Amino acid sequence: MPAIIVVGAQWGDEGKGKTTDILGGRVDYVVKPNGGNNAGHTVVVGGEKYELKLLPAGILSPNVVPVIGNGVVINLEALFGEIDGLEARGASTEKLRISANAHIVAPFHQVVDKVSERFLGKRAIGTTGRGIGPAYIDKVGRLGIRVQDLFDESILRQKVEGSLRSKNELLVKVYNRRDIGVEETVEHLLSYAERMRPYVVDTATMLNQALDRGELVLMEGGQATMLDVDHGTYPFVTSSNPTAGGACIGSGIGPTRIDRVIGIVKAYTTRVGAGPFPTELFDEWGEYLQKTGGEFGVNTGRPRRCGWYDAVVARYASRVNGFTDYVLTKLDVLTGIERIPVCVAYEVDGVRQDEMPMTQTDFHHAKPVYEYFDGWTEDISAARTFEELPVNAQNYVLALEKLSGTRISVIGVGPDREQSIVRHELID
Repeated sequence: MPAIIVVGAQWGDEGKGKTTDILGGRVDYVVKPNGGNNAGHTVVVGGEKYELKLLPAGILSPNVVPVIGNGVVINLEALFGEIDGLEARGASTEKLRISANAHIVAPFHQVVDKVSERFLGKRAIGTTGRGIGPAYIDKVGRLGIRVQDLFDESILRQKVEGSLRSKNELLVKVYNRRDIGVEETVEHLLSYAERMRPYVVDTATMLNQALDRGELVLMEGGQATMLDVDHGTYPFVTSSNPTAGGACIGSGIGPTRIDRVIGIVKAYTTRVGAGPFPTELFDEWGEYLQKTGGEFGVNTGRPRRCGWYDAVVARYASRVNGFTDYVLTKLDVLTGIERIPVCVAYEVDGVRQDEMPMTQTDFHHAKPVYEYFDGWTEDISAARTFEELPVNAQNYVLALEKLSGTRISVIGVGPDREQSIVRHELID
């Protein structure tokens, strides 16, 4: 049985969690392959809202094995805070499995993240301050602490000492902060070891064996395409690869085992943090989308920057990821807008560009070229078939499909699990 990847097509917050949750009843494993507790999902089940950060959205489906893959960086305190919160609401987490090769976000990573962002001043990236970037820097620099190290105190201490040697020099001599003790860090990490032990397995082997048995594995990338460290709006990106290729690396599942790559795209566009955003709105329509769409970060509560749909970004994401399907979310938020703009190209220094500019400089200077589509006033939240949508809403969806280069298979018309229109099945 092949595997499926779910990827955000914009700058995140597109509704990946809801899509994964919808599919959760039909798959056997749901894997988080990248990111950390900087990537939040909101899932609404039966009117109950769940905010998931480290845990895969599939954890709310009782028949699913949720997996945190080797590409994730884990804040242990955040992980167990989330587990305890779900269990207090009656959700089971006993099936959760965590890769022994996943890296740990230590307390000193969070300290470095916050002080370095402040030090950058106007050049700050806009991180969440949760230590994700510094943890990935240590991983690539071969100074990282992995989950398996919790079970060998000698190795753990050596790794903490090695990582803190340079960081304490930086904290004391550059940032004028106190140094961080090795022993206090080791004790903090070891305090989670026994609680972690039942969850930790060789997840890559487990997942490939599941595929061999004919079971279905779904991977849900954190963040989104435009935040990918290689393919996004660098340097205003995350520190991992939340694209389809990154899902293979972060799970240990080879690309030849992938059958479907599903892109999640919002009916308008949002992003959190600094960086270029061609269709960003600074008027009453930006406020309208933010308020009507509830556009505030799951993790930070930060208001999201809002803009009209960007088909250039959608086409780019489709190519980079090899999308087979798009899920269009939050169509209902556009109800009541008389004329809806869609960015179909950019103008850079007076020249029209139909595709993503090659350089960071050009993208910073890109101005949207809009086409306009008639809106609708009817309430669409109860629609369950495409034909039940107002004609203008149908026309809007069909136009986005043509402009974005991938068929739109599912349309979200509300936040609840059931508020979805299926045009093409995502699982055959």
